[in-house]
Amino acid sequence: NVRGGAALLAAEQRRLGLPPSADPADWYGAVAGYSGASDAATAAVFADDVYDVLRGGESRTTDQGQRVTLAADPALRAESAQLDRLGLPAGTPAKGAADGAGRGVECPRTVACEWVPAPYERFGDGDFGNHDLADRPASQRVDYIVVHDTEGSWDTTLKLIKDPTYVSWNYTVRSSDGHIAQHVRTKDVAWHAGNWYVNSKSVGIEHEGFLTAPDAWYTEAMYRTSARLVRYLSHKLGIPLDRQHILGHDNVPGTTAGTVKDMHTDPGPYWDWAHYFRLLGRPFNRTAGPHGGLVTVAPDYDRHRPVYTGCEKAGQTCAPHGSGAVRLHTAPSAGAPLVKDIGLRPDGGDSTTGVNDTGARASTGQRFAVAGRHGDWTAIWYLGQKAWFHNPHARPTALDAKGLVAVPKRRPGGVPVYGRAYPEKAAYPAGVPVQSASPLPYRLLAGQAYAVGGRAAAEYLWAQTFDPAGHKVVRGKDTYYEIQVGHRVGYVRAADVTLRPSGR
Repeated sequence: NVRGGAALLAAEQRRLGLPPSADPADWYGAVAGYSGASDAATAAVFADDVYDVLRGGESRTTDQGQRVTLAADPALRAESAQLDRLGLPAGTPAKGAADGAGRGVECPRTVACEWVPAPYERFGDGDFGNHDLADRPASQRVDYIVVHDTEGSWDTTLKLIKDPTYVSWNYTVRSSDGHIAQHVRTKDVAWHAGNWYVNSKSVGIEHEGFLTAPDAWYTEAMYRTSARLVRYLSHKLGIPLDRQHILGHDNVPGTTAGTVKDMHTDPGPYWDWAHYFRLLGRPFNRTAGPHGGLVTVAPDYDRHRPVYTGCEKAGQTCAPHGSGAVRLHTAPSAGAPLVKDIGLRPDGGDSTTGVNDTGARASTGQRFAVAGRHGDWTAIWYLGQKAWFHNPHARPTALDAKGLVAVPKRRPGGVPVYGRAYPEKAAYPAGVPVQSASPLPYRLLAGQAYAVGGRAAAEYLWAQTFDPAGHKVVRGKDTYYEIQVGHRVGYVRAADVTLRPSGR
């Protein structure tokens, strides 16, 4: 691979009419061309990222267990004027791109970003798509950024976003070079999460690729430009940079008991959340001693390689690969059964090692309340039960933490969990249909505890008309808290729980 990469760079250097050189500074044009970008702005972002890595150094463990280290060269400069030799069109860097109304795209200046609009238009008999016009954050606070993968190519994804009968999302990030396209403005509501409450309070970012082939699709270029976009959106919209607000699509809750099993599973167990949050400038660190009461899941991505199945064929073992997810058991033993998710399998069926099975999985950055410890094993409260994961002292897979937890009050049958924080019946005005508070199938019992992600506003966006003047935001008096209930987040009513510091 190293020799092949060198040969490609050498060929690009010759094509540009540049001599071979022992000085990395003289290869900027070849590196930019290597990206395959179709415009100069994207090629420059790619090359600048490569040179940033050269200056800072890097170290990784290969799939064969070899440690490869690139020494830092902090004084390295680059002959960026070589970019002109590529003969590429200027492209649309973020500061120059605009939507159809002449407004600049909502991207940081450090990425190449273009406007590829999703259609807002009528079709059929009184129907419209593929998003809703709104006025966020004035109309509703934006609380979440949802990370997706496309499960399709860039070309297919851009074709779908232009279809008014399809769904929508706010941004797509290209795998090969990290180029970004914006489709829906952040003030408007895209249809991406499979949960209307989350849609109305989030921005969705799709990443070109397939969750079962991370090395082919989850590229460094994509991670870096995506992280810059998320940092920008966090600042613009006031979204905290933590895993309670930066969700994977696989962390979005089902809306009712019947929809849990149909929720998406991307970006999957191979998305490197630890690396992503380091790029965000918010690495996961220990925040408490062993009696803090919470743990933040944080295995060593490169060395942590749980067995998954179903990457190519159902039941077939996937190739060994680093993962940011830990597997959860009913007892402190690798031979104990996996915990069950009755939302995924109402018949009581067992969780599996399937790459798309989230029933017994906790991911990097997620915080859980500690339910017990036994030797090298730690138990957490998960979907109303104790769930054990291997957390050896010599190579821990979690970091001790502290924070607020929600403790269920004593209620017959336990406390319900919801997939939406909808207002109470009395809050709905005439003409807006009441949305029932339909609980998920999980019950939380007194004595258990769940990490609190924050207060969740009791809101419902009614947007059933093409004209946004007819939309209404219903706000209730009920108070909810977002909690880490399982692999997905959930919501509990404040009246059903007691909030207290963890570790007490």
